[in-house]
Amino acid sequence: MGRSYQIKKWPVRLQGAYRPYILSDLLLLALLAWFLLSLPGRLFMQPTSYVIESADGRLLSAAIASDGQWRFPLADTVPEKFLKCITAFEDKRFSDHPGVDILAAARAFRQNLRARSVVSGGSTLSMQVIRLSRRQNRSIGQKLIEAVLALRLELRYNKSGIMRLYAANAPFGTNVVGLEAAAWRYFGRPAASLSWGETATLAVLPNSPSLVHPGRNIVTLVRKRNALLDRMAALGFIDRETAALSKLEPVPGKPLPLPQDAPHLLNRFRLENSDTAKTKLLSSIDYNLQQRVSSLLKRYNNRYRANDINNIAALVLNVQTGKVLSYVGNVYQPQEPELESHVDMISALRSPGSTLKPLLYASMLSEGFILPQSLVPDVPTQISGYTPQNYDLGYDGAIAADQALSRSLNIPAVKMLQQYKYERFYNQLKKLGITSLNQPPDHYGLSLILGGAEVSMWELSRTYLGMARSLNHFNTYNGRYDPHDYDDPSIAADARDRRFDKYGLQPAAALDHGSIWATFNAMEELMRPGEEGLWEQFSSSRRLAWKTGTSFGFRDAWAIGMSPDHVVCVWVGNADGEGRPGLTGIESAAPVLFDIFKMLPAGKWFLTPRTKLHTMRICPESGYKAGEYCTNASTRLVPPAGEKTGICPYHRLVHLDATGNFRVTDRCESISRMRHQSWFVLPPSMAYYYSMKNTGYRPLPPFLPGCTENTAGAMEMIYPKNKAMIYIPLELDGNRGRVVMNLAHRIPGKKVYWHLDGQFAGTTQSYHQLEILASPGKHNLALVDEDGERLEQNFTVAAADRRAN
Repeated sequence: MGRSYQIKKWPVRLQGAYRPYILSDLLLLALLAWFLLSLPGRLFMQPTSYVIESADGRLLSAAIASDGQWRFPLADTVPEKFLKCITAFEDKRFSDHPGVDILAAARAFRQNLRARSVVSGGSTLSMQVIRLSRRQNRSIGQKLIEAVLALRLELRYNKSGIMRLYAANAPFGTNVVGLEAAAWRYFGRPAASLSWGETATLAVLPNSPSLVHPGRNIVTLVRKRNALLDRMAALGFIDRETAALSKLEPVPGKPLPLPQDAPHLLNRFRLENSDTAKTKLLSSIDYNLQQRVSSLLKRYNNRYRANDINNIAALVLNVQTGKVLSYVGNVYQPQEPELESHVDMISALRSPGSTLKPLLYASMLSEGFILPQSLVPDVPTQISGYTPQNYDLGYDGAIAADQALSRSLNIPAVKMLQQYKYERFYNQLKKLGITSLNQPPDHYGLSLILGGAEVSMWELSRTYLGMARSLNHFNTYNGRYDPHDYDDPSIAADARDRRFDKYGLQPAAALDHGSIWATFNAMEELMRPGEEGLWEQFSSSRRLAWKTGTSFGFRDAWAIGMSPDHVVCVWVGNADGEGRPGLTGIESAAPVLFDIFKMLPAGKWFLTPRTKLHTMRICPESGYKAGEYCTNASTRLVPPAGEKTGICPYHRLVHLDATGNFRVTDRCESISRMRHQSWFVLPPSMAYYYSMKNTGYRPLPPFLPGCTENTAGAMEMIYPKNKAMIYIPLELDGNRGRVVMNLAHRIPGKKVYWHLDGQFAGTTQSYHQLEILASPGKHNLALVDEDGERLEQNFTVAAADRRAN
């Protein structure tokens, strides 16, 4: 059997004897818990200044903190010079003590006792950090609390962390807090670049921050600085010669303004981080490029102000990384508030003019509505009261789509949008990242392609950046598409580039590689301004895809350009929306664009995405797929969706007599004697204007006399169109003016008889234009040519007190 045990109970009086020990243990535990929990999670709760630095760490701009103090965010490091100066001046055993320096405290006690006043505090830098964070009145009790909390501080932070806290929160006079803010306010440079004399000057300030004040206490400040330099030399931190030379340096006077090299980007950063504690940004900005672009815009601004054009902005993006290299939201001139230079025009919504035309061209290529050189009508146009006009007020009759884009013609663009449908284009713009379309599609209508909506420089640049990035990646991603290519450009230097998140690649996109490539090639053909117009003659010239835009009323001038490496966007105008004569994209914004590109490294052109292009036989006259009557078709590379386009509608087979001078039919000529020939035939109104600018255009020969001629479709009204509403202004004498009507007839020399509301109005021959007096209201117009062909249509004359929309 096992041994049995009896549990013995303690006497009650014996248990009571242990109570003092238990209470003391609990008290010790409580004190330990208080000690461990005595420091708050965040020592300093004061707001800090918003600060933005360039990619290489140089200060671009800063804004004063919300409490009116210049207080920079906590720095990553403290300059070695300041570390040596401040420890020599305040706490020479800083690296050795645990937060409280017993020897320094004893020395201070003796000095104060002898002087019968406080002449030395004996506080370590750790204790001063605690005092700065607590912001309590000085007393012996507070000193003891600071000592205890300093011990706790040393357990949480290493010496480097404590020095960083001190350097960021020590007072340096007036409303300057922290070493970095002081270095900029007093010396106009970062703390790391200060001399020994300048650093020593700052090191003595936290002990007596009132020393620095313009015109006051200069002698005292110099004496304290020189004494510190002597101590530094005695400690071996610097040699005697350096100390002597440092004493000759002047001390700061009036505080200096901080740099304002990117004030609009700083404000953007503030708005984007208003709900966070982040107030410092190491940006992606190239410091030297930012300076050069700012200087360039300032020079152009001085020139344009002679025409009361007060504002100019530029944005430069890196295509490869998607980062912002330069952000100049305006020529910053706060001393002249009437110029409204504080407005960030990169974020502002403005009418984009013609800068959306390449997006329509690319969309139509990508979805098979057109081929790159498909002919587009360019004739007088009125659609539901909307009457677009070309910039030169002329007409080409018909023009290749890529030339219409390179010449920025308005009527062909409207005709293309009418074919594509503005509702579809509206949705396409949203897919491409244009978020400012806050009205339904019908609100914009066909004017959407001519600047009828508003976009910002930021969103416009982001869209073209996405196109350039997507085209650059066609080989990298084996023909697939990365939706992140159209992400926002990054202003942070450390932002991760999502180009390599290949798990998100997709087989299709809003714009295919072939369509983007064709669009950029068309954009390259724009006539460049000034000396740039001869760029093709110089082998050193760079290739650029670019586009200008001018808003209605000459309120906004745009230019945007791209290469495989960079996207540059420029805007010129007035922030208040005032228009000015001569404010156009080609005259005002384009020269700035090309000057900025001269600052950037030249690169190669976009590679041809041959795997995303198809070979197709194209009719050279019409730009359509070659049909059986296109006799001189050529082979070209086109986007794959081009297979959906139709056969050339403008070539047809005509039957001529043996001489080739007359058309014939089998009623007047035997088939064996006929000559059959392919002929390029445009509709009458297109042919009317096309023949004026294309001398090689040959109208159809007349029919052989005696042959029966089918003239159906020979007449087409140029102005007014059927069911159009027109406005006829009053003349100076108060009487209503006349409307000039214009007709195109396929057969030259034919007579046409005009009838308005059943009444004969006149006869025309060869040039079919006729002035007609028409009262307000609905009218019927009937035209009959000498062969009996009839054309009839209706129009409405608006009342004198209103215009048609």
